[in-house]
Amino acid sequence: MDALPLRNVTTRRNALTPEALAMMDAIARSGSFAAAARELGRVPSALTYSVRQLEEALDVLLFDRRSGQAKLTAAGEDLVAEGRRLLSEIDAVANRVRRVATGWESELTIAADGVISHVTLFELVEAFYAALQGLPGADGAGPVTRLRLRTEVLAGTLEAVVSGQADLAIGTSSRSSLPPGIQVESLGEIEFLFVVAPHHPLARQTVPIDDAELVRHRAIAVADSAQRLSPVTVNLLPGQDVLTVASLAVKLDAQLRGLGCGFLPEPIVRPYLETGRLVQCRLQRPAQSAKFAYAWRATSRRAPSGLALRWWLEQLREPRTRRALLERHGAPPAARRPAR
Repeated sequence: MDALPLRNVTTRRNALTPEALAMMDAIARSGSFAAAARELGRVPSALTYSVRQLEEALDVLLFDRRSGQAKLTAAGEDLVAEGRRLLSEIDAVANRVRRVATGWESELTIAADGVISHVTLFELVEAFYAALQGLPGADGAGPVTRLRLRTEVLAGTLEAVVSGQADLAIGTSSRSSLPPGIQVESLGEIEFLFVVAPHHPLARQTVPIDDAELVRHRAIAVADSAQRLSPVTVNLLPGQDVLTVASLAVKLDAQLRGLGCGFLPEPIVRPYLETGRLVQCRLQRPAQSAKFAYAWRATSRRAPSGLALRWWLEQLREPRTRRALLERHGAPPAARRPAR
């Protein structure tokens, strides 16, 4: 097969600018040229012209014009996916360059599982900002590291750091096999209790409940946020009706309303048990507990971990901090009146 002329290769390479990739991402996310134009601060006609120029340079159709919407072709979908990856890598390069110059990351992303205490997490954020104040930076001003917090579920927490979407993951599962370069330390263990609302049928059971009885009642489950790692499913029985929700907080709310049953972390449900808003059920199956960890991507000697990540890792080495992240949750909101 003959190689492409150098001129064609250069033309295509020059067309794939960060601006062009960001434009494609905006159109794909917003679903229309008009919405993307508003987001990018451009007029729709200019955006349409830029897309046509990109299509001509690449010699492909990126959008199906037969529909009235901004529907991507297969080639367009591939370009958007690869473009997002490239933009992420460009951001990572800029971050590393700044880290080499100042020692402080320009941005640090922390992924936390829903079991993690947001009260303690925000207190750590406050302490981090306080630690930055007064520190000299490379330009004579104090260092600035933007924090980005994201909530993940089950395997999605570990995936966030494995995929490079997060620098630190708190509340990951303790896996025996990990990709190269991922470091993991133990966070602690949490007991999970099977609880229901006082008006749920299982609340009236006086003897340990077996699986044959459990399968007759709807379970509330949190969807694993993992996209690439194998999703985790726990404590669901074959044939059981399931209401799947997006977060642990929503699962708690659903069980408070009596929409279903299921296991919840003991530190989270403790105040609800004390006030009678939830009831713990005895099961024939063994007690449930889970071990959690925190994970980060180790770097080479040439590019040591940034100072912001080091600060967070130092906090996580404190046993009291680890315990608070798992056990110290805020007070529950006032009880709602049942719907009539």
